[in-house]
Amino acid sequence: MANIITPRPRYGATALRPDWEELPQHVHHLVSRHLSGEVTAEPSAGSGFTRGFAAVVHGAAGTQFVKAVSSVDSGVIADCYRREAEINRALPEAVPAPRLLWSEERDGWVVLGFEAVEGGRMPSEPWRLTELAASLDAYATVAEVLASPSPSMLKLGLKHVEASGDFDDWRALAGGTIKVDLLPAWVPLELLDALAELESNWKPAVSGHAVLHYDLRQDNVLIDAHSAAWICDWNWPCLGSSWFDLVPLLTTAHADGHDGSALFAAHPTARGVSRDQLDAALAALSGFFLVSGAQPPPDFGSPFLRQHQTWIGEAALRWLADRRGWSF
Repeated sequence: MANIITPRPRYGATALRPDWEELPQHVHHLVSRHLSGEVTAEPSAGSGFTRGFAAVVHGAAGTQFVKAVSSVDSGVIADCYRREAEINRALPEAVPAPRLLWSEERDGWVVLGFEAVEGGRMPSEPWRLTELAASLDAYATVAEVLASPSPSMLKLGLKHVEASGDFDDWRALAGGTIKVDLLPAWVPLELLDALAELESNWKPAVSGHAVLHYDLRQDNVLIDAHSAAWICDWNWPCLGSSWFDLVPLLTTAHADGHDGSALFAAHPTARGVSRDQLDAALAALSGFFLVSGAQPPPDFGSPFLRQHQTWIGEAALRWLADRRGWSF
């Protein structure tokens, strides 16, 4: 495995979610109506970084995966759930994602019901090669189907990735806008200028017109009972080059001892992508995640979010260092 100082988060235990019994009765009644009677719920999902309810529930009408959150207590997450419902409805049928069955808002709560993935579980930690291969295959299908946005997705106002904000943290650090003492002590400050230069090219490197998931992480993948992978949690789609989604996913694989560069080069979305394009993306993401990971814990989410950001930021930087022959 890569020599990473930051402890790897336990992605199956990062969420702080309420259990079914803690939800208000009107949410129980709403879900029961969709499942035709009394409901039993499995424990809340341990993965993720929000405080919303998320669990498999069973009723007379079958099994579903239900999300629920108070828009009063967690307005940011409620907006994410609303956006996820809009995006999911617009996804083409061929995208390997659990489908939204229904959504409702009642008494200040946003509640969504999805298809339950048979035997669905997060990929093993660390990555097993067979599950990683299934995830990469699933994303190849996603990329093929979403190579250009459908009219229904265009109506949702998806932004191009370069218009949704700038990854400029290395440049801010090199220029003094962000203080370097914010960074972990192991970060090689002698590489700031080189990292800033690589980062400055990220926009043209990843520009494109495909629909990106834009949050493709290990804990946003489910492996089903037949060893196939499903891509979940479509909250942040934007437009860009399909291969950009691979970078955070393969960063985690590289950190677990797999050859991220070889896996990237073998993926159909990486066809024609240059060394400098991938390195620009790694520079952009590593700076963003390392600076984000140094911020105080968010009020609306999990205290493990900052550990995740620092870990993936370090993993991206060390993958980039491997590719560039840097030593630190």
